[in-house]
Amino acid sequence: MILRTDGTNCDVETAYAFEQAGGSPRLVHVNQLRAGKERLSAYRILVIPGGFSYGDDILSGKILAVELTSFLREEISRFVAAGGLILGICNGFQVLVRTGLLPLGEIGPVRATLMVNDSARFECRWVRLRVEESPCVFTRGAAGRVVEFQVAHGEGRFFTDAATLNEIEKRSLVAFRYVDAGGRPTQDYPDNPNGSLNAIAGITDPSGRIMGLMPHPERNILRRHHPNWRRLKDYVPAGRFIFENAVAAAKA
Repeated sequence: MILRTDGTNCDVETAYAFEQAGGSPRLVHVNQLRAGKERLSAYRILVIPGGFSYGDDILSGKILAVELTSFLREEISRFVAAGGLILGICNGFQVLVRTGLLPLGEIGPVRATLMVNDSARFECRWVRLRVEESPCVFTRGAAGRVVEFQVAHGEGRFFTDAATLNEIEKRSLVAFRYVDAGGRPTQDYPDNPNGSLNAIAGITDPSGRIMGLMPHPERNILRRHHPNWRRLKDYVPAGRFIFENAVAAAKA
């Protein structure tokens, strides 16, 4: 299920990425869920794609997060308990942290946020990321790999209190970090485009079945997506493994 609402604008590309990975995605509007015309129980993967849900008029992802926790809390809880996978990309990541599903998989308590970029402006650029060792289903088999994805956000700075940050690190819940040209985690702009604490670009919950990240893997699943694709003769699109892992896990 690719969940969309007013302002979502990466739903079609995300669905295409899942099709390329062998999945059978369906675009579903949140009103269809609220009306009971669609049920999460009919799906194995829930994806909240990028965009600007409800125009990000209060905070990025806030209104959709409130909608999900107010009207669909029980349905989402059952979906998670049944082993469903949840992926949030960019605005979807913002939604997941504001529902409480990330970092600890609990709907309700908000333990982290994604703040305005340190640059105080919208950042749209390609960045390097290192896949970290974690329980994440979506990154299975890719730990240590350095990949390149595009970021496109104004509020992407991952921030939390010291105790929660320590728990995230202690439990290996970081899925992706921003890195420099040498593959080292960095706080330096523009390699770290927003100033995220500990260079965190994406996190998972302890079960490994819920992941959110700010960069867009769905924008790097074809060779020609990369800006230098003509020069990279043997280039393998770096975003494909996330969607392939998700589909494989859902089928299993």
